[in-house]
Amino acid sequence: MPKPRIAFALLIAILAVSTASIFIKFAQRDAPSLVIAAARLTIASLVLVPAAFHSKENRAQLKRLTRGDWALALLSGLFLSIHFAAWITSLEYTTVVASVVLVSTGPLWVAILSPLFLREFPTRWVWFGMFFALLGGILVGLSDSCAVSGLSLACPPLSDLAAGSAFFGNFLALVGALTVAGYLMIGRSLRAKMDLVPYVFVVYSVAALALIVYMLAAGQTPFGYPIPAYIWMLCLALIPQLIGHSTYNWALRYMPASLVSVTTLGEPIGSAILAFFLLRESPAALTLFGGLLILAGIYLASINRE
Repeated sequence: MPKPRIAFALLIAILAVSTASIFIKFAQRDAPSLVIAAARLTIASLVLVPAAFHSKENRAQLKRLTRGDWALALLSGLFLSIHFAAWITSLEYTTVVASVVLVSTGPLWVAILSPLFLREFPTRWVWFGMFFALLGGILVGLSDSCAVSGLSLACPPLSDLAAGSAFFGNFLALVGALTVAGYLMIGRSLRAKMDLVPYVFVVYSVAALALIVYMLAAGQTPFGYPIPAYIWMLCLALIPQLIGHSTYNWALRYMPASLVSVTTLGEPIGSAILAFFLLRESPAALTLFGGLLILAGIYLASINRE
């Protein structure tokens, strides 16, 4: 595959995933976050049905799944459902930049947990990356409640800080990062047995069913919202979910995973630019500095993992 074509595809992927937080913010004007999350995965799963069952090989792979495979798929889908429920809800409480940067720390949590669950031990560069990302995450978490004056940082009491809505939103974004790490690690063994389409169909479908249960348990309904809300949900499923994430998975066939993961650093940058022009969100200087530390940390950890 020619490198210019791969580079162009990855650019499309970055642009696609960068729209996710914007579509979510627009949809949240009329619909609850759990409804948006359930719609995203449900629509994506339904779109994948023809592709998953049209090919004989795809059908054969689905039939060959053992009980253990289905257990992994169930657990992976549950982690993915919690990821989207937490991250999408976080955008109700904090800025696009803070939320997207914090949820992008998923690869670092994979590096931290891999020695325990995958027997994969991080290199020293990964540890350096985790240090920078942790420091950046602390700054982003404090940015909406603390004020910078010269070289000093003035923060309210811890009880007031933890009670702030932005702090809660940042916490939910971190939950989203942790659960997507669990989704990635659990899905590794299952992905090795399946092609891309049947794999994402199974996991997306499990996540969709779980999110529907969360939505109904919260007393919410998928019906009765203005038409624009459904348009944003449809865009969310088709563009960042199917185009963006599928393109990243496609690129893994032609590039090392470390290089593909580095390209995902473009998402927080693209989201921040779109949020500035479309939502008039101007991130605080502390948020920007913390975000740069996180991106630098992810870069150090990702570029040296393979």
